[in-house]
Amino acid sequence: MSILSRFSDIISSNINAVIDRMEDPEKMIDQYLRNMMDDLAEVKRSTAGIMAEEARAKREVDQNEAQVNKYAELTKKALEAGNDDDARIFLSKKQETENVGSGLATSYASAHENAMKMRQMHDKLANDIEVLKNRRAMIKGKMSVAKTQETLNTVTDSISKTKGAMGSFQRMEDKANRKLDEANAMNELNSAPIDEAKKLEEKYASQTSAAVEDELERMKKDMGLSSTKEEPTDSDEQ
Repeated sequence: MSILSRFSDIISSNINAVIDRMEDPEKMIDQYLRNMMDDLAEVKRSTAGIMAEEARAKREVDQNEAQVNKYAELTKKALEAGNDDDARIFLSKKQETENVGSGLATSYASAHENAMKMRQMHDKLANDIEVLKNRRAMIKGKMSVAKTQETLNTVTDSISKTKGAMGSFQRMEDKANRKLDEANAMNELNSAPIDEAKKLEEKYASQTSAAVEDELERMKKDMGLSSTKEEPTDSDEQ
């Protein structure tokens, strides 16, 4: 059977070494697992037929041995009865049966060996599948962490770029402020010089005017004059 022809490869394979050689374990491990599951299913299907063949071969061997023992007993009885010719016939039949038994024993040995191989392959595949499943979970977990880390690295890089952009904006704002300060300073320098004397003259002139008005009010009050113009009465109109 095809599965038996792969016995040596399956038994000698090292599942961990196979995984380590995979270029992309996360993707390839699933396909490899599917292949192993297919092999295990084929082993199970084939094992039933091989075990049936083993049982049939064993039954034929047992029947042959029973025949040999029967002719051996008949040979003894013929000798005890003094019938050498009958004994020779039984003995000849016994030898023929033993010759057939040699072939049956060979067939049984092959069937038994095949059944043992099938059981070995079954156990090996079942164990490798468990190892593969465990390694797959571990690998996928690591890949998930790696992808998360890559995302964080991308976010961190974006934040760094944003900080760099903000720094650029800050430098541009500082430059604009500096330009504005320089422009204001230049405008101040270009303005006409302030006449300090004129400013003082205006200040004291306004103060003098206020003092005159105050004095005028006091004089009117001393003279009994109203500080406001009186409204004409009805008699004055007449």
